[in-house]
Amino acid sequence: MILALALALQAATPAPAASPAPIAPVAETKWPAKEANYVVRDFHFRSGETMAEVRLHYTTLGEPHRNAKGEIDNAVMVLHGTGGSGHQFLVPQFADELYGPGQPLDIRKYWIILPDNIGHGKSSKPSDGLRMKFPHYDYGDMVELQHHLLVDGLGIAHARLIMGTSMGCMHGFVWGETYPDYARALMPLACEPIELAGLNRMWRQMIVDGIEADPAWAGGNYTQQPQEGLRLAESILVIAGGAPLNFQKLYPKRDAAVAYVRERIAKGVAGLDANDLIYQVDSSRTYDPWPKLETIRTPMTWINSADDFINPRNFPYPQEALKRMPNTRFRLIPETTDTHGHGTHTWAVNWKADLADLLKRTE
Repeated sequence: MILALALALQAATPAPAASPAPIAPVAETKWPAKEANYVVRDFHFRSGETMAEVRLHYTTLGEPHRNAKGEIDNAVMVLHGTGGSGHQFLVPQFADELYGPGQPLDIRKYWIILPDNIGHGKSSKPSDGLRMKFPHYDYGDMVELQHHLLVDGLGIAHARLIMGTSMGCMHGFVWGETYPDYARALMPLACEPIELAGLNRMWRQMIVDGIEADPAWAGGNYTQQPQEGLRLAESILVIAGGAPLNFQKLYPKRDAAVAYVRERIAKGVAGLDANDLIYQVDSSRTYDPWPKLETIRTPMTWINSADDFINPRNFPYPQEALKRMPNTRFRLIPETTDTHGHGTHTWAVNWKADLADLLKRTE
């Protein structure tokens, strides 16, 4: 899900604004969230393509606080995974553990920013109309656009914390290398700081190839979604995100397991756009922070899960990376019947104590 890191390219933007007016409250959550759009103009992608306007949608909770110098000092950005959006961080297993009074990201204390990355949610994406003519964005582009949103759109000179899950986890490593002095703390959840190769690349490529092999895809110019390609894609995603112990606990009988997976795939397919998904899974193609890990100076707490199919527990990379990142702490969450595989990153009960510790040691 990324393009190679490169020097930040200049993108002309409107004059900085401290807090654009919200579009509307978010109706489907109990939390006092607000939504807005920010437009980055004349953006140059690492592929050589350009867009006159890139719309970045985002959700916020809390309010900005300014220090004695008038600078915002309480901004926390949380970055979603492939195919997700900022709204995924309003679900109870995440929000109810973090945003309330006395919790690690108490919204009376912090200003939480939840962007929809390009290609996702309500931000600019292929399904808006350009289809396969949409610029081929990568992780470097996505992080640069996030930087524009925070600095030019919201007037945030430095972030208190940047955290992210899955693709957002990888974006955290890109942030650490590209903007090493921007955030006071980083918390990546559920990823590795290595090139996406091996099985991780293989299943992503199977998704792309499966969609493009469906005759209904028609080179991206379909009149109806290519159902067979999307069914294959969603099936792969269910396997990649699965948690064996948890699924066995929840669905110990054959008929229950069959009913669950059929319903889940049907619902998943209904929410997919084929071109958007191709771009989403392909945007990681140039991700590889490994050669420059020493340039990450920001204090970091990095969390993975033992039952994560995508980031296996027996990979040696965390131990090797820690030797090169003295300000980083790593923890592997043990597998239980209550962990959720790759998705453990969104069940904050498993790691909110680590987050509280990170915030304390970077006060």
